[in-house]
Amino acid sequence: MQQYDARVDAYIGKSAPFAKPILEHVRRVVHEVSPLITETIKWGMPFFEYKGLVCQMAAFKQHAAFGFWRASRLNDPHHLLKLGGENEESAGGSFGRVYKIEDLPSEDALKQFVVQAMHLNEIGDKGGNMSGNPKKAPAVKKELVAPDYLLTSLDENPKAKETFEKFSPSNKKEYIEWLLEAKTDATRQKRLETTIEWLTEGKTRMWKYK
Repeated sequence: MQQYDARVDAYIGKSAPFAKPILEHVRRVVHEVSPLITETIKWGMPFFEYKGLVCQMAAFKQHAAFGFWRASRLNDPHHLLKLGGENEESAGGSFGRVYKIEDLPSEDALKQFVVQAMHLNEIGDKGGNMSGNPKKAPAVKKELVAPDYLLTSLDENPKAKETFEKFSPSNKKEYIEWLLEAKTDATRQKRLETTIEWLTEGKTRMWKYK
């Protein structure tokens, strides 16, 4: 796979004027970390890969976003990452809404995150630790069950329920995991309301990127 992907050039070219320098900046910083990082397009936006997904960037109408695929596994001593809550959900990234390059952490900080993310993929981390110590054998995979609060809300919203029941297992899983990953009651409630709204409109969890 090539280090640079022409589709990413096209994506940047079609982005809003304010977003282009942000995307070009992120692209340069990520590639400066390692020539082994490659590009691709997934869900309609640019992703950077090294033995798996590392990070992604996106441009919206009024803001841009840059995020790490395993942001919750990264060591963040200076609390630069914005995980969970309104910022992450509305911006689609790990640093909230990005309106200009200065809204992102320094190049050195971003590069450290990229190095960590590459290391996680290198050791095949699926939620282990950054030390590289051997992990326990994975537990038997259990069937993902929809939480009661989702089922109750679906019963109260027939259209949303109809959409959910017609979805493939993978589409259902995306919504369920999103809800279960909420770290606070407020975040969970906000995600639940968004889930019902999107299901009522017949949308998948990742509809923005398709």
